[in-house]
Amino acid sequence: MTALEAVALATILGAVLTAGLRWMRVAQREHYLSGSVTRFALRWWASSSLNLALGAVGVIAAVLTFVWPAVAFAVALVLLVSPVGLGLRGRTSKLRWTRRLRTLAAGAATLAALVVALSGTFAGLSGAVRAGALLALLVPVLVDVALLALAPLEDGLAERHVIEARTKLARVRPRVVAVTGSFGKTTTKGYIAHFVGDRLNTLASPASFNNRPGLARTVNEHLGPGTEVFVAEMGTYGRGEIRALCSWIVPEISVITAIGPAHLERFRSLDRTLEAKSEIAERARVVVLNVDDERLSGLAERLEREGKQVVRASGADPHADVAVIAGGGALELHVAGRLVGAAPVATGEQPPALSNAACAAAVAIELGTPPGEIPARLAGLPSPPNRLQRHLAEGGYVVLDDTFNSNPAGARMAIRRLGTEAPEGRRVLVTPGMVELGRTQAEENARLAAEASALVTDLVAVARTNRRALVEGAERSSPGTGGGAGQSGAEVHVVDVLPQAVEWVRRHLGPGDAVLYENDLPDHFP
Repeated sequence: MTALEAVALATILGAVLTAGLRWMRVAQREHYLSGSVTRFALRWWASSSLNLALGAVGVIAAVLTFVWPAVAFAVALVLLVSPVGLGLRGRTSKLRWTRRLRTLAAGAATLAALVVALSGTFAGLSGAVRAGALLALLVPVLVDVALLALAPLEDGLAERHVIEARTKLARVRPRVVAVTGSFGKTTTKGYIAHFVGDRLNTLASPASFNNRPGLARTVNEHLGPGTEVFVAEMGTYGRGEIRALCSWIVPEISVITAIGPAHLERFRSLDRTLEAKSEIAERARVVVLNVDDERLSGLAERLEREGKQVVRASGADPHADVAVIAGGGALELHVAGRLVGAAPVATGEQPPALSNAACAAAVAIELGTPPGEIPARLAGLPSPPNRLQRHLAEGGYVVLDDTFNSNPAGARMAIRRLGTEAPEGRRVLVTPGMVELGRTQAEENARLAAEASALVTDLVAVARTNRRALVEGAERSSPGTGGGAGQSGAEVHVVDVLPQAVEWVRRHLGPGDAVLYENDLPDHFP
């Protein structure tokens, strides 16, 4: 029996290693936030009847090891093949053996070895087998515990880079513009650089480098001696993070683009979201707010009562301090209620959220750009990658790529845009739905599908995360056949992965048709 138990222990430890690779990839994709791995594990085990059944088998087998330790072989087998759908290497988000991941792997392995060794010491080889079997099922928890234990070390390592960045900022002394918001911050950051880049040497934080290590890296690697303006995008998952960023990247001008349900799963409420985002205003000389957002309009009044200089920006109200308004095939710039100028812009080339352009124009004016120079640049606003970019496919149909970080407001704007692209043809919405919306996620996705069904002919729901909500939402509208324009409701199709949706589109669409790809979940989501 001892030899069999030894083999069982080796097998179960192999399963722990395999599961560790699977769940460390999730940790890496979720920015090494403790608690995120267990949360995703619960989602995966509940994602299908097959995974629920396999999970149940694993739990029962682990319990039975207390009677027959050899049943650990069954636990190992379950962990080697499941949860079904969550691969070890990944298709869209592969495991990258960075320094931080190697540290996490060492920490998790040390914890696992300690648990098994202590069990073996006090309960013999059979005790070690039982501990290993339970540990195999709890690898996501193990990874989260390792993340929590390693957090002080990682903070200490990051602080060295922050100190270096703080010193460099003090030496170069650029004018700092800090931008945050539930959505629209990356687009607004790009617009600011577009408006002021010809006049001032401007550095904008690249991609979505909007957290502590990303911004420190941006400063240390890209801030040159002649940099006059540094536009820093700032993201947050909770209160205190932006305040900490602003303690060493001290903004002269701060911008809040919108308050919405993005990351509501972490914030719990929009009031907490507003509280966290408004930290960006505390040190700023000037605060630019998108007052088309009701919560930010209220914040503007509060900040002014506190003595802060506030610039109200709008994409709808020409009487705001700075406004960018669409009208007559042009984008108009209004400053203090006065029309400054306009630039002809085709309807399909207008930015999806004019408030982002208004916020950026307000920043440019505060940085010294004459208002009269801005309208000419409204015609060439840059389109960030995967944010409602328009392409023409080889098959002759229009492709709208809006696959980056979907949110309810942006998704609705994109769907309305889709409705204008193929008024007489087939209009297809391909989406896995929206995530990180907390308790509102199912209802928001159902509402989106219901509203989309009035404008699209086909809805292709990708993956399982929001499939039920999307299908139920689409069913709120009258069912259609998906054959052409003018019908009530959309035909619903379900696929497991995005490539299947792309293949469906290629088979069914042609000239005169259009497809919108709205959001794209990496494959660590079920």
